[in-house]
Amino acid sequence: MSVETAGDEGSKLYADHKKIYPAAVAGTFRRLKWAILGLGMAIYYFLPFVRWDRGVGQPDQAVLIDLPGRRFYFFFIEIWPQEVYYVTGLLIVAAFVLFLMNALAGRVWCGYLCPQTVWTDLYFAVERLVEGADRRKRQLLDDGPWTLRKVGRKVTKHALWILIAWWTGGAWVLYFADAPTLVKDLATLQAPLVAYMWIAALTFSTYLMAGFAREQVCIYMCPWPRIQAALTDEWAYNVSYRADRGEPRGSLKQNRKLRAAGEPAGDCVDCGQCVAVCPTGTDIRLGPQLSCIQCGLCIDACDTVMAKTGQPTRLIAYDNDINIDRRERGEAEVHKFIRPRTVLYAVLIAAICGLMAWKLGTRATIGLNVLHDRNPQYVLNSDGSIRNGYTVRLLNKIATTQQFRLSIKGVAHGSRLETSSPAGRDDHALLLTVEPDQTREIRVIVTSPAGADDVKSRGVTFVLRDATGQTVTTSDFFKAP
Repeated sequence: MSVETAGDEGSKLYADHKKIYPAAVAGTFRRLKWAILGLGMAIYYFLPFVRWDRGVGQPDQAVLIDLPGRRFYFFFIEIWPQEVYYVTGLLIVAAFVLFLMNALAGRVWCGYLCPQTVWTDLYFAVERLVEGADRRKRQLLDDGPWTLRKVGRKVTKHALWILIAWWTGGAWVLYFADAPTLVKDLATLQAPLVAYMWIAALTFSTYLMAGFAREQVCIYMCPWPRIQAALTDEWAYNVSYRADRGEPRGSLKQNRKLRAAGEPAGDCVDCGQCVAVCPTGTDIRLGPQLSCIQCGLCIDACDTVMAKTGQPTRLIAYDNDINIDRRERGEAEVHKFIRPRTVLYAVLIAAICGLMAWKLGTRATIGLNVLHDRNPQYVLNSDGSIRNGYTVRLLNKIATTQQFRLSIKGVAHGSRLETSSPAGRDDHALLLTVEPDQTREIRVIVTSPAGADDVKSRGVTFVLRDATGQTVTTSDFFKAP
């Protein structure tokens, strides 16, 4: 049903939806898509069950988003809440990788790696398996009357679709808890309610998007086709119909007669297979279009036809605007993958990844925060000594109990460092114990002896060291009259 404007009954606000029945195809790009689909699905569904030993008392799931424990684990990497900037860095890297892919081969992300494409491809495979590989049979099945055979096939197809969607939602929640334990709890109806809610939401969205919305997500809902069009250039490779070789198109017999008569004839036999296999129903022969996701299936279909008709393959191929123009002028093709745009993206990706790797490799597993008393800022004792108070917070970021040594530098000679909290002493330092993955707040008093000739305010440095020699410091001040 279409909505029409009040002023013009003939103009529609949106196009009527026409269901697409992609034909099965075999070839290089189809095999590549199957390989990526299989690898991607295997990683997504089974990665939560991969184990990684982190020591006693630590989760052994290789990839885990531990919200109660406020940790993100990725094999040997552990991200803490205060390190959310790593997530920001990953998002920036992902954006530049997307830009680089676009600069090299247009919407290659859309055609091979986008979750919408991958799951829709899987749903198409199930549809062909249940309803038939021949697209015309599937069309006739939809258009025909409801029989027991039709009902059986439709029920089977949708049951498999829902099963895949359910597994998709179930796999997602396994990344937020110990997978084997959560699977057992889900099966025995003992899992948290939020887990069932997320599974239900993702089951519904996957079933809707991959089973019904399909190409409409790529054409109308996704913003990337509009964005990438502004980022691409004439050197980027896109799936293209080589009109200089294919036109004028016609049937095989007609083209052979034209060639025999010495008249121009293209290699395109106008079979329509490139359109029949396209998951978005795009006719690539009409030129670049927003609906084309650059999956390359039309290349496989055309190559099959060219091979059967005894003509060279790659009438449809990954091509760029530069070489299309050069062939029209009779010039040799030029390939330029390394250019300022791609170099810039690659350098930015390497720089951000390198910075994050350096930060991970040099980060401290201990932390120290110091806050000077505001009122009073100092106390002059009856014996002439001067006392300053501080609130000190110690951070132990690892899963074992640690003993820290807290000292202070920059104070007058003979100054004392004291605390009312349980602590040992080591010369002029305090020995403090902090539990695993905890913070400890203590009250510290620094006393400068009488006659120490203190200036009005001097800078001091608190030094925290663990048993391994790892050290962190923070600066503050010591007030005097």
